[in-house]
Amino acid sequence: MKQKFDQLYKEYRETLMDSILPFWLRYGFDREHGGLYTGLDRDGTLLETDKSVWFQGRALWVYATAYREMENREEYKVLCDSLVSFIEDHCFDPADGRMYFRVSASGEPVVKRLRYVFSETFAILGFAAYSRAFNRPEYAQKAYDLFKKVQNYLATPGVLTPKFETPSKGFGLPMILLNTVSEIRAALPERKDELTCIIDTYIKEIETYFVRPELKIVVEQCNSDGTLALDHFEGRQLNPGHAIEGAWFILNEAIERGNDADLMNLGTTMLDWMFSNGWDTEHGGVIYFKDALSKSATEYWHDMKFWWPQCEAAIANLMAYRLSGKEEYLLQFEQVDRYIKDHFLDAEYGEWYGYLHKDNSLSTPLKGNMYKGPFHIPRMYLVCCSLFDELRN
Repeated sequence: MKQKFDQLYKEYRETLMDSILPFWLRYGFDREHGGLYTGLDRDGTLLETDKSVWFQGRALWVYATAYREMENREEYKVLCDSLVSFIEDHCFDPADGRMYFRVSASGEPVVKRLRYVFSETFAILGFAAYSRAFNRPEYAQKAYDLFKKVQNYLATPGVLTPKFETPSKGFGLPMILLNTVSEIRAALPERKDELTCIIDTYIKEIETYFVRPELKIVVEQCNSDGTLALDHFEGRQLNPGHAIEGAWFILNEAIERGNDADLMNLGTTMLDWMFSNGWDTEHGGVIYFKDALSKSATEYWHDMKFWWPQCEAAIANLMAYRLSGKEEYLLQFEQVDRYIKDHFLDAEYGEWYGYLHKDNSLSTPLKGNMYKGPFHIPRMYLVCCSLFDELRN
């Protein structure tokens, strides 16, 4: 078994360091204006010059973490310094302090999404990782301060425009905030008790409202009182990749707490239900959406295979194996790993394709847009390398 994990560590590290990270440095780094482009074609050709604010923070987390965990490459630091400056100089609206969703190449505002705080949460991840990688404690404090602003936005009526007129709860917010606060805690260990208590509230919200034993599913949305909206398309829509991502956030918290049995049970239960719901037994891969009651799906792309659910499935199954020792999770990890290598890796130009049809034929060869960039894929390699390192020792 040690030999297996040695080989997997070598493969994943080489793919990350020789294919994934160099691609975005070579083609995405805007050395004129700062920050990162993500609108790239298969060969790295620039398709769009607008910049995703999400990915300024996400890329900052990735390259700072790679610098700290993998290798102290100067080129990573140069990019991270540029990303920090671009975020602080261009990604906050000076009128109200909220962050944009999309800016121009030079940092002029293009789109501001008033119902979300995800630009902020990804900036928090980036600031926290930057602090840890380069011994910049002031950025750990900036991450914490921005999180307190996010809490205030969420608590103040009228600050965020609701998506639906009928009050509802969404899975994405507590899931992302769980991960966000975990990163702040790593950067600010002196606030460990406070931040762990906050994490507990997000885990409780996930377990109470979205983990539904009566149907053995993890829902994306429910009514504000916790009842399911099964007479609506949105209320029945399952996102297996999202739920699996949330599962490994909880499993990671179990590890942080000394292999906590209750959290391990919650995380593996979520993984079991949603991997079963999401895996395409005919063609392989995790599909994008499924109807909770197995009725006809409303989204025309419901059975497509996107890059990121595969990443989350790989991490979650490997982490579940690391915690439980159950062979089924290792077999499922290997199943996902084979699928990724067979269908998503681009051996000629590097990085991954992003979008496949149900039968695994290529939908588009582009490598990046406003939603696909250097985050889920390099995070998968980083987290899995860390787990391989534990499992081989």
